[in-house]
Amino acid sequence: MFGAERTRTLLGPADPARTAAVAPPLVSAHELIDRADTTETVAGRRRVRPTRRLVLTAGTLAVAVGAVAVLQPFDRTSPDVPGGPGSTAGSVLVPVSYQFDADPPEAGPQLRALAGKIKDAEYDRVGGRFMYHHTKVWGDPVMTSADGRHQVAFAGETKVWQAADGTGSQLNKQLEPQYPDQESRDYWQRNPDSRPAVGATAAPAMIPLPPMELTPPSADPSRLRELLKVGYGPGAASKEVSSLYARFVVPRAARAEILRVLADVPGFRWRGQVTDRAGRDGVAVTFDDREHDAQSLLIFDPKTGELLAHERLTLSPVRISAYQVILDAAWTDRMG
Repeated sequence: MFGAERTRTLLGPADPARTAAVAPPLVSAHELIDRADTTETVAGRRRVRPTRRLVLTAGTLAVAVGAVAVLQPFDRTSPDVPGGPGSTAGSVLVPVSYQFDADPPEAGPQLRALAGKIKDAEYDRVGGRFMYHHTKVWGDPVMTSADGRHQVAFAGETKVWQAADGTGSQLNKQLEPQYPDQESRDYWQRNPDSRPAVGATAAPAMIPLPPMELTPPSADPSRLRELLKVGYGPGAASKEVSSLYARFVVPRAARAEILRVLADVPGFRWRGQVTDRAGRDGVAVTFDDREHDAQSLLIFDPKTGELLAHERLTLSPVRISAYQVILDAAWTDRMG
């Protein structure tokens, strides 16, 4: 639904289905992403996708890292963009700086240690009818230049209030364009007519959510391993952890067991202390997917074990492909 609403925002009044209700997808967002990520081979050659396109990623994420610059928090002015966030010029995304950049150790021991010492989150001590999530993403959709080199996408902010039966409301807000590198920013500034227009500044409307089956995560290790698809490796597990935390308010026992399950997945590396894209302190693990020239990044709160962010980068060159930051998760009895 998030990708559909972003597309509607881009089309505006030209959208022929703007008054139609959005039904639940027949295929999960992650399955769509997995299909899109699969490279087809025809007669021994790799099929190249169109070079100018809008790629709907449905809000799922990932990253590869190695740069050493500090991220710009969401509520601060970017030094290279007049006016900061919200400027039509947009900003260049900067990868996370790792404590352990070269030769990072295996993540298993550190994840188990973290699982054993996490504390209650604020929402562990309160209740409410609705699960509330406030997230910010980039990479849904991405526009690529005709030569396939330059990319641009709008950052998006989403607030969701969802009850146990799936009903509730969702609020989507289109933010400023962002670029994976300076060359892309320069290109789109030279070709403003080719770049998607910034959406209207009017207050976004609440979108009603239809009923759907929601099964909260348990702290049972075997069920969590199945839910997180760890049998498919750390790349798949990273996606599923991100999806889980973006949908549910995860209790402490389940958070601890998620860390232990990830600790048993070969391939994760410990990156140590990091600062996430919202300026919060965290600890990070990564997985290098050399076959697909990509790296997945998960950032956890060092006190509560909550997932703060999930990103994906290309490895060569090192630049951001997509990100999701969970700015807030809570229980509440009120929407809006």
